[in-house]
Parts: sequence; C-alpha cells; structure tokens
Amino acid sequence: MESLDLRVLADALLWRQNGHAVTLVTVVETWGSAPRPPGALLAVRDDGLVSGSVSGGCVEDDLIAQTKAAFHSADNPGGWAAEGSAQVKGGARRAEDTEQNALPPRLRARTTELPSMLAYGVSKEEAARFGLPCGGTLRLVREPLMDVAWIQELLARTQRHELVARQLTLATGAVRLDAAQRGQSMQFDGSVLTTVFGPKWRLLLIGAGQLSQAVAHMAQMLDFDVLVCDPREEYAAMLQMDGITRLQGMPDDVVRDLVPDAHTAIVALTHDPKLDDMALLEALRSDAFYVGALGSRRNQATRKQRLAEHFDLTDQELARLHGPVGLFIGVKTPAEIAVSVIAEIIQVKNATSATTSSAAAPASKPSTCATPVPQS
Repeated sequence: MESLDLRVLADALLWRQNGHAVTLVTVVETWGSAPRPPGALLAVRDDGLVSGSVSGGCVEDDLIAQTKAAFHSADNPGGWAAEGSAQVKGGARRAEDTEQNALPPRLRARTTELPSMLAYGVSKEEAARFGLPCGGTLRLVREPLMDVAWIQELLARTQRHELVARQLTLATGAVRLDAAQRGQSMQFDGSVLTTVFGPKWRLLLIGAGQLSQAVAHMAQMLDFDVLVCDPREEYAAMLQMDGITRLQGMPDDVVRDLVPDAHTAIVALTHDPKLDDMALLEALRSDAFYVGALGSRRNQATRKQRLAEHFDLTDQELARLHGPVGLFIGVKTPAEIAVSVIAEIIQVKNATSATTSSAAAPASKPSTCATPVPQS
C-alpha cells in the first residue's frame, strides 16, 4: 500500500474528529484502462472535499456528486441520491456508531448504510457519445466511515513499521486488523475485502551537506520519511529543512538502532570513508531495499576491497551496494546528482514492489473515464 493511501486515512480520521461524515472508496478490480491499482483509496467528505484518488478524474466527480447529494438531500435520508448511481441501498445502523465517533444528527441520519459495491465502465459506444478518448471498467467498494478507532490503530502500527492487513466484511461493516506478510496483496471475494497497509517509505542519508539537502528535498516530494545522520556539527548545522529528522550519533550506531526494513533506503553521501563505511557496514547486512554510496568507480572498488578484507563482508553483501550511486545521466551539479540518486532509488523500489506484488490484479494502462454500471 502506498504512503498516499495512509495519508488518505489520516485525512479521513481528522475530518471525522472534526465532526464531518466521510465515505471511503476502495478500488477492488480493474479491466482495461485504470490509473490506480486495486487497493487504492479515496476519502470523500460530506461537503465534497476529497483525499486520494481511484481514477483519472471522471469517477471522482460522480462520487463527489453522489456523496454531497446523499448528505444534503432532505428528501433522501440514508440513501444515495445521484442519478445513475449503482449504490446498493441499505439502512441498518452499525454497532460501530459509538458515542466516541458520533456524528451530528443531521449527518448521522444519512450515514446509516453498510458498505456496498459500485462499478464504473465505458463501452466504445459510450466513449464516442461522451467524447471520451479512453476506456475501462473498475469496481469499487464504498463504505461510510463510522468507527475511527481502527484508523488510529492502523496508523500507529504502520508508524512502528508494521505491515497491517485490514479486513472489511461488507455484510456487517465489521473491520478487523491483523498482521500482514510481506508480499501479501489485496484480496476480495465479493463479501470480504482485505487490503494491506505497509509502513511509509523512509530514506536515511549519511551526511548533511549540499547534496544531501537536494536529495532530501526531492525525497520529501515523493512522500519519503527523510532521516539524516551527520556527526559533524559544522555540516549538521546547515540542515535547515522542515520535516527532516536528524538522528544523533555515529553512522553505524544510527543504522543499527534504526533496524532498516524493506521500506528503507540508505545512502552514504559524506565522501568521507570513515563515516560512509561505518554506515555501510550495518546497512549492507540489513533488510534495506537500497544501499548506495557516493564515489567514483575506482573509489567503489577500493571501498569494497576494504570492507571485505577488514570487516568480513561477503561478496553477496557487497553486491548490494549501488556505487557510484545514482543512474548514469551525465550529471554535473548537486541538484542533477540528486535527481539521479532519487531516480535509482525509485527504480529499485518499484522493481521490488512489482516482485512482491506479483499476485496483484491484472495490470492496466493509465487513464480512465467512466460512467456507472449497475450491479446485478
């Protein structure tokens, strides 16, 4: 599960805590064109504000219209009012609607439904009629967000870098959280939806110089949790960036205490072997999905020989080192080097994700515009 989807849940939690009604929408199946994979999340607030995405825009517009109509139509309490809606109506109040999560009466009366299915699709005829250049079909699960305790627990567990499986039973709206296995993917059998939420991707930079700052800035834009270790105070003092966490201590101790997992990348950028090698000693023996180090090919060869002879790193461990760090794109400036470093991290990250998610739903091409398809 992408960090973006964790942000969707965080937004939904905040909205509910502020007294808004919220609907969660999850992609469960796609055919043809679809820009978001199964498991992707969208949260729609009662006033139409959204977080996340399930398509390229056409579906979101309809979902917003349906949600606003449902929450603000006095003639349709407890139902979905938008024309053409495929919503399966229901009216049972769920046990999770507790005092802790109670909504204002005007919204509670319209938020009594259980989760239900919704499908969108475009035929060639519909595409021509609406002037839509793309086609595809996607099935969604839509659920009114009543209880928020599970979101609080899920966010806390992923913050501790746990993998969490969320199981939603459509017939009752009941939610259960379990420990997930790495490589486990979203599953849906028509009655139970299981989605997997992983910890946020994080990047540990060894060194706080100009290059590290450029890499950190780009990594933040990609939703990485950025950590920086540099015991040299004259460099660490240059680190003036919001949202960056500085870890105190020597690099080897910092890497060891961090306990890198498969959602962690580590890059040594000090160009000082005394510091970089200390970090690499621990990083190359960890579960980090990416380990890189600054330096020329000649320096990397010398580094590997040094680590093998003096610190007993194996050939297999040394083969994990990306060095010279970054993709070869003819870089010259610190900003260009940062682009190449981030590009290689993303390349490895996505290749790793593709390997561990091989059981996911069929691949689909980006871009979709669709209209609702009634469910039988």
